[in-house]
Amino acid sequence: MNTYGKLFQVTLYGESHGDAIGVVVDGMIPGTTIDEKRIQDDLMKRQPGAIGTTPRKEEDHFRITSGVYHGYATGAPIHVMIENTNTRSQDYDHLKRHPRPGHADFVQMIKYKGFHDERGGGRSSGRLTAALVAAGSLAKMMIPFHLSHELIQVGTCTDLSHLDDYLKTITEEKDSVGGIIEVRATHMMVGLGEPFFQKLDAEIANMMFSIPAVKGVEIGTGFRGITLKGSQFNDVMIDETGKTKTNHSGGISGGISNGNDLVVRVMIKPTSSIGLPQETYDFEKKDVTTLEIGGRHDVAIARRAGIVLENVLAIVLADAYLMMKAYQG
Repeated sequence: MNTYGKLFQVTLYGESHGDAIGVVVDGMIPGTTIDEKRIQDDLMKRQPGAIGTTPRKEEDHFRITSGVYHGYATGAPIHVMIENTNTRSQDYDHLKRHPRPGHADFVQMIKYKGFHDERGGGRSSGRLTAALVAAGSLAKMMIPFHLSHELIQVGTCTDLSHLDDYLKTITEEKDSVGGIIEVRATHMMVGLGEPFFQKLDAEIANMMFSIPAVKGVEIGTGFRGITLKGSQFNDVMIDETGKTKTNHSGGISGGISNGNDLVVRVMIKPTSSIGLPQETYDFEKKDVTTLEIGGRHDVAIARRAGIVLENVLAIVLADAYLMMKAYQG
């Protein structure tokens, strides 16, 4: 429920407005060099500050309390803790009775019988992705692949040179927009993925959909391949390493990495918390009334999500990599 992975295990804890969030990472290869600056750099990439991002800014100073000694992974579980220091929980009091459309407020209230921590979205908040970024940073220190991400589209804006102006307009409208992010892994190897039920693409989708606000995942050409015939979609091999002329399959064949670049596109939905008043059900008044959310929220969370998606892909690849090494002895 709160742990991902077979050999590289990541356990996530904390809530948006609790004292701290954090992660326990088990399975780091002993002797792996741990670069704390790399973790901090990745956390900074997730920080707000650009137009269209939340005014809430946490320092995201982290502390490693176990599993690292003299700068190397010991083989014991690594615990990374990040304190929450900039919270305004009173902004969320009214959401106990008046849940936000599109958010997890209502389903959490029912599932957990009202005992959940609703402050700032609690466990369903994007705040928890900071801890996953830290875990993914550790994963990247252990795997031989190179990962990157790129923001492809935000709302209807496809020319990102105009993104700031576009998001200023959306902000003035008190609304929000989603986005598409492409994540890529290069220098890949053949053989990652465990069919039938731990296929690499299935594991990637599992992890991506675990991130708040993700509503779509495609590998390679994905849904755009519907217009192609098999003769066009098939990736023809051009050498003995498995390199292909095209990469419509996005680096995965039959659930197993084929050595070509791994290409994943992810759709981030518009932020549920918007400034516009919305007519939605009030559980205290037992009627549809006007909800004004308030608080501090992103207009386009996709602008900050790239490093999150990159690092959770690293977590998936780290687990698959250790499985592959186990096969190889």
